[in-house]
Amino acid sequence: MPQRDGVPPPDLWSRPRIAAALATCDMATVIEGVRSARGWSQGELARAIDYSQSWVSRVVNGQQSLTVSQVQDLAQRLDIPLHLLRFGGTAPAEAPAPKEVDPTRRRDFGRVVAAGALMTTTPPRTASAHARHAVNETTAPALRSITGGQRRMDATSCARHLLPSAVAHVHLAEQMLANARGTPFLAPVSAAASEASGFAAWLHADQGDMGSARMHYRTAVVRARQTGIRLLDVYMLGSLAAFETDTAEDPELGLGLVQEAEHVLGRTAHPTANAWLACVGALAHAGIGDRSSAARALRRAEREVTRPGNCDPPWPWVFAFDEPKVAGYRALVDVRLRRPHDAREAFAEAFAPSTANAKQAAVLQVELASAHADAGDVDEAFRLAQDALTTGMEFGSERVIGRVRGFRRRYAGPYAACVRELDDRLTSVMTGLSACG
Repeated sequence: MPQRDGVPPPDLWSRPRIAAALATCDMATVIEGVRSARGWSQGELARAIDYSQSWVSRVVNGQQSLTVSQVQDLAQRLDIPLHLLRFGGTAPAEAPAPKEVDPTRRRDFGRVVAAGALMTTTPPRTASAHARHAVNETTAPALRSITGGQRRMDATSCARHLLPSAVAHVHLAEQMLANARGTPFLAPVSAAASEASGFAAWLHADQGDMGSARMHYRTAVVRARQTGIRLLDVYMLGSLAAFETDTAEDPELGLGLVQEAEHVLGRTAHPTANAWLACVGALAHAGIGDRSSAARALRRAEREVTRPGNCDPPWPWVFAFDEPKVAGYRALVDVRLRRPHDAREAFAEAFAPSTANAKQAAVLQVELASAHADAGDVDEAFRLAQDALTTGMEFGSERVIGRVRGFRRRYAGPYAACVRELDDRLTSVMTGLSACG
């Protein structure tokens, strides 16, 4: 019976229709279910959530898409349990744990409320028999090999040059996914589509296009969840969390995504997955100034990397998450918590900022520059920032150039010669003079 003005009935979330809506993130059905269970009219529902009745009517009729903040707000006001919302598939409580398939050995990498922006996505049409014949056991490996080749080129190429082919590849993968419906190849093709979208997101983020990056990351999460492969699901959720925390500078949203990924991952996962996700969480905790939680997350990561099983990383990871990588995250955490001396020690323990990927190394150089600046070593700080800017201009990387600009904005020390030199170079960037044409 409806409970007027009371809490939702205890069995509401397990009722078949509501459980199915939660499993597919059908917020219109969930909200209408809450309204009905509480015995509210649409007007009463509108007053309870502080929105207009016409807006509520559009939502429950599937005519109004929701922003991320709106989904978060509605879930809080209506006591909708966030951990039960899913991007797709069946809820873990109603289905056995998905098999952790190993379809490839390559690397590639929300908060639940991020699903709200995806809930109105129109599913692809059922493929015709002719189209299904175009999908076979070679389709997913072929798609993955293309993404893998593009990723290898990313280390030495401008993202702007790779973006058109990467976006075209996403469209191809999505078409193959539509063709795979009704075939035994749906899950592996969906995994390949997830990887393609994840790489496109990475390139868009490098170019400073946050909206497109976020859209592709969310698609990557949706496609990963559709595969039933738990580790890919976690990988993409964690990647979106890292993006929101570090690139979009929204650590609270990033932390929510990490918590959702931890819920999906469970307690018996591979040490590499546990350690990496703990480190992403530590960075999010540091971003909101929670020192104790950041420290606990790093300690958890340190325990995981010493486990005997942490020697053969699972797909989609390529390298085991080892002590130096945890030290690298500890350094990033220390920078955000304004502990420059600890940060410099951790950077030294982790690695010198020189990796196979010059753009990634430049991002780390800027972080290390921040630690030196906070410690009063201005000359070394600005030398590192200058080197990073050179790389950013060479590769046309807005990600790197933006980090250097952010470093300069935060610096409040004396206006030394090294500061003036960086200012002059940043001014020249505005003319578009970079080696990446």
